[in-house]
Amino acid sequence: MLKISTKSQYGLRAMVCLAKSKDKICSLRSISEKEDIPFDYLEKIISRLEKANLVKAKKGIQGGYFLAQKSTEIKVGKIIRVLEGKMSLVKCIGEKEKHLCPREKRCVTKNFWEKIQDTLNTALDSLTLDDLILPKNILETRYKTKK
Repeated sequence: MLKISTKSQYGLRAMVCLAKSKDKICSLRSISEKEDIPFDYLEKIISRLEKANLVKAKKGIQGGYFLAQKSTEIKVGKIIRVLEGKMSLVKCIGEKEKHLCPREKRCVTKNFWEKIQDTLNTALDSLTLDDLILPKNILETRYKTKK
């Protein structure tokens, strides 16, 4: 089962919280409370997002965090990759693992896994933080996700 870690789930929720706050600076404590994210864990997540230049910090008594770029420019895929690292559904299509599978030349499923991986990457890279704060009906219409 493909499973996104809590680190990515919390990180994405924190980034959406910052996107919703527009240009306001948000303290980690307020994000932690609003999003029910353990404070200590959030500190580690925000640190990684800051190193990736997705968020910036303002120091001091009125300090906190804000988005380093416009919410229309930050792709969900970038956030997930910063927190998860390179995502691969199966080992044989990961960059580091390429050509390690002894069945590669005769594998009948590798093309399938590559197509699924491409579809996942396309979906992650087609959404921005701004898209996630749109009303649900607009998001469903824009990305045709209605069931």
